Amino acid sequence: MGEGVEWGLHCCLALAWLEDEAPVPTGRLAALFELPPVYLKKRLQSLVRAGILDSVPGMRGGFRLARPPAEITLMDIVAAVEGPDDAFRCTEIRQRGAGAEAPAREFTRPCGVATAMRRAELAWRRELAAQTVADLLSVSPSGAPGRVRRHYERRSG
Repeated sequence: MGEGVEWGLHCCLALAWLEDEAPVPTGRLAALFELPPVYLKKRLQSLVRAGILDSVPGMRGGFRLARPPAEITLMDIVAAVEGPDDAFRCTEIRQRGAGAEAPAREFTRPCGVATAMRRAELAWRRELAAQTVADLLSVSPSGAPGRVRRHYERRSG
């Protein structure tokens, strides 16, 4: 997974903590984590397209959560940032090289490697789909919301 997933998850947490400040401008959100605003905006746009965030245009614009934190799963964020494709893609390399000499009947069943990777990916996806941004909020350090709010307020004026 790329760093955009981490960025997206942390930004959703920050937006939940700053809900009364919404919409939060990209630059201000980027400053909370010392991220490059241009690249962060691209990541956030993928969350907008997925219906996770709302984007408000204009001088007083920015981003806010489009749904309550309890309705946004970690899998929603991962899929929005990384896309829906499986992490592992079997290319049947077992049929090349030395495998090219094997009889075709050896390849009638799915590859053991592909099967194991698919099982692991399904378990990973189920686990992420079972956890929400609200779950992350509930296990965040107790001082995190206040730190985010203080940092945000220092930057506002």
